[in-house]
Amino acid sequence: MNLVSQHFDTAQQWLFETVVQPLAFDLGLGNLLEDAYNATGWLLVGLLQLVIMVVVFGALERWRPVEAVTDRRAVRVDMLYSFIHRLGVFRLVMFFSLDPVIDALFGWARVQGVDGIHLDALAAPWWPGVSDTAWFSLVLYLLVFDFVDYWIHRGQHASNAWWALHAVHHSQRQMTLWSDNRNHLLDDVIRALIIAVVARAIGVPPGQFVAVVAVTLLIESLSHANTRLRLGSVIERLLVSPRFHRVHHAIGIGHESHGPGSLGGHNFAVLFPVWDILFGTADFRSPVESTGIRDQLPDQGARDYGRGFWAQQWLGLKRLLA
Repeated sequence: MNLVSQHFDTAQQWLFETVVQPLAFDLGLGNLLEDAYNATGWLLVGLLQLVIMVVVFGALERWRPVEAVTDRRAVRVDMLYSFIHRLGVFRLVMFFSLDPVIDALFGWARVQGVDGIHLDALAAPWWPGVSDTAWFSLVLYLLVFDFVDYWIHRGQHASNAWWALHAVHHSQRQMTLWSDNRNHLLDDVIRALIIAVVARAIGVPPGQFVAVVAVTLLIESLSHANTRLRLGSVIERLLVSPRFHRVHHAIGIGHESHGPGSLGGHNFAVLFPVWDILFGTADFRSPVESTGIRDQLPDQGARDYGRGFWAQQWLGLKRLLA
């Protein structure tokens, strides 16, 4: 872990000094160099993710695809979503809009005598000899955030208003490795706000937070991939697989598990299926190739969820207001 961190720090320093710092000075943003350095870390993480997605996950899709991709335009729109998120554009907007609000909130709480905790320090006495390692903290935070993500995901499928936004994600009929970031921007803001508050409340160090986000996003990209990759019955109960998550996107299963037009669903976990198993939402059936939302089907009304980025965002807002 230390070796990986050292190589990453070296690469971040080089990218910052070579590209980002000169650009910041040229734009008159020399007062934001510390923030620009942190942004360089997110940019580097995003670039590494894109390389792994294209080289590794892309090879898996070509090796054993679940279905032939016929709607290339829809995939290109998903790629745009991925670039916005993985290259830090969305996080940059969050930095200038919501981060100051969160800072003010926690500053006010400290004045009132309410402070956060350091979860890894609280867990240390239970795991002597292991709790002081970076790997222990990483796994601990992955479990905590995946538990939070599970309930966020349940909420997205349990509320008509929230589903109106989250439906952007499920309206993709051709799932690929690029489909993970296909979300309504307001939906992303709500989730990011919850995750950021939890991270501050449990004392996640910035470096660990970057690692947690990077690991989570990579596994999410793999779970959306158009591949028949099988991890085995044991591993697929420990880690969300493409097969497990494809059931979540299946028409009439992933959302309308209680009948047409109903709320609910299966397989909400992002990383670890244990949450679905514990709370009774796991479905380990064989892969279902037909993904999307029921009302997209021609015989169910052929509802329009938008073909392009802006159309999807606008129609999501219209559904929310309705």
